[in-house]
Amino acid sequence: MIMENILIKDIIQQLKDVHTADLWIDENFEKKLTQVNATTAFERPIPQMHSIAELVSHLIEWRSEVLSRLKGNPRGLEMSDAANWRTNEELKIRGWEMLLSDFQATQQNIITFLEGKDDTFLHTAYPHADPTLPHDHKYMLTGLIHHDFYHLGQMGITIKFLKIKNLNTNK
Repeated sequence: MIMENILIKDIIQQLKDVHTADLWIDENFEKKLTQVNATTAFERPIPQMHSIAELVSHLIEWRSEVLSRLKGNPRGLEMSDAANWRTNEELKIRGWEMLLSDFQATQQNIITFLEGKDDTFLHTAYPHADPTLPHDHKYMLTGLIHHDFYHLGQMGITIKFLKIKNLNTNK
């Protein structure tokens, strides 16, 4: 019996695309993240807005969590956990280069894990899901891709505000 992996390949491609592809939205993480440096990555353009470093850290945490769940582990990260939104002070200790490295690693870890799966894996129920809201692996991976795009857009807004702030500061 030949195992299908068409859907898995599509999900892997979508994960890669949001990082580096020439998408119709003309944006990806690679383009956005090259617009900040080890200083501006930790700046909040306004107090109520997350920094790029905070956004990257948040993405790292959720990618790690999704990978853990894909491996069948119980839920580990909750929305209210401090790790969900680490402070700039915590993240500065970690450093921008390490955040970028961890960001790339979480991407590659998920892709590597998925490369060993076939499409039946996507339709496997997450064993620790809320019984009233059963989720399969496809639901988690699709949600992760949506989450990436949402925060890619948020990064775009943050970077735009940083540029305006820095223009006004340099006048």
